[in-house]
Amino acid sequence: MFDFLSSKFGALLNKVTGQSVISKNTIKEALQEVRSALIEADVPFEVVEQFVGQVEEKAVGQQLKGSLKAGDQFVKIVHDEMVEFLGSAHKKDQDPLALTFPATVIVMGLQGSGKTTTLSKLAFYMQKQAKKRGKKRSIMLASVDFYRPAAIDQLEVLAKSVGVTFYRSPESDVVSAAKDCVDQARKQGIQVLLLDTAGRLHVDESMLEELKQVVDVVKPQKSLLVLDAMTGQESMRIAQAFDKAVGFDGAVLSKVDSDARGGVAFAFAYQVKKPVYFVGVGERPEDMDEFRPERIASRILGKGDVVSLVEKVEEKIKVDERKSMERAYRKGTITLEDFASQLGMMSRLGSMNSIMKHLPGMGQSITPEMMERAELESKKFKAILSSMTRKERLYHKILNTSRKRRIANGAGATKSDIDLLLRKFEESQRFVKLLKRMGGLGKFFG
Repeated sequence: MFDFLSSKFGALLNKVTGQSVISKNTIKEALQEVRSALIEADVPFEVVEQFVGQVEEKAVGQQLKGSLKAGDQFVKIVHDEMVEFLGSAHKKDQDPLALTFPATVIVMGLQGSGKTTTLSKLAFYMQKQAKKRGKKRSIMLASVDFYRPAAIDQLEVLAKSVGVTFYRSPESDVVSAAKDCVDQARKQGIQVLLLDTAGRLHVDESMLEELKQVVDVVKPQKSLLVLDAMTGQESMRIAQAFDKAVGFDGAVLSKVDSDARGGVAFAFAYQVKKPVYFVGVGERPEDMDEFRPERIASRILGKGDVVSLVEKVEEKIKVDERKSMERAYRKGTITLEDFASQLGMMSRLGSMNSIMKHLPGMGQSITPEMMERAELESKKFKAILSSMTRKERLYHKILNTSRKRRIANGAGATKSDIDLLLRKFEESQRFVKLLKRMGGLGKFFG
């Protein structure tokens, strides 16, 4: 979702970064490019003008001096304003779902926005957060969406997939069913009830009135609005209509992994005056990330997001796996067995594309074609390594022509593919030995 803005801002800010002096004309030209990029990203015009105006006021209204070069100071001004617009008022260390138990969380939004899927993601997220603290969380999923065919059946399947309780109310009236769901959650000693509500294809008065009645009966601790990131500026009007008629605490942006250009994420907190709590980045329950303004701004400006990548490594890769790899690196020698483990661990972190986006500067320096080649190469390497015996992975020097032929047949590859893998592997070996000799391993493993 942020690729478009990242490419635009990355190219722009590269022009001024490092410059000792920036004239007013240079600033105005740069800001004109900022304006064009944001408008093209479907950011509402009035938000664009406000953002550009505030950056210009700070950049022109103060002398760019000090330890930072003028160009770098300008980049910092853009970064800080972007963080504010993205929602810096939402504290970065605050748990977006800090609740007092028992609690009810209502999810609302238009039909097709991804509400039902979001419920399972919220349940998965809450379980994960509780597990980090050595606790368990009892969660119930329930729905009062009687309008969309099979909506409640879908939620039942999702509840089972994430291992939480599901409840289907026998009531046919929406408000009565909502009250029944809350009563059942209390009777069963459930800590958190996540309640799905009915949407429509468009905002209409009957839907909003029904939601208002549900909220009045349920009295949720948190009300979340799910917005489809692909709807662009229309999302703002939807959010304002829901807020005026019903009210909500914060938003979840769904379909952020789509080709949406980022306008809704950029403008939402500033225009609606409420935080974005989460972004949905895929279909699986684990495909939801916290929305951190500081980190999103860094990614848009090409500074990467190493902190999030480290968190993902800690979450996806077990401690003993990381320690095993560290031991292999500290020995100064790695085997194809270690190489295979590395590839397996990398695949758990996501696609090569998603990993590179977290690294400073990599989003702009690597083309989609290069990324696609790397993905295909990685898949082929994994197939080749899987076709080897353990002895061959531990002692790659025994790979003669006949062994390579057998491996290539088993992996659907060629001898050239195997030779390429071995060249890359031997380059890695030399790099590890060099790092060890120069004492650089400490930077990798602390």
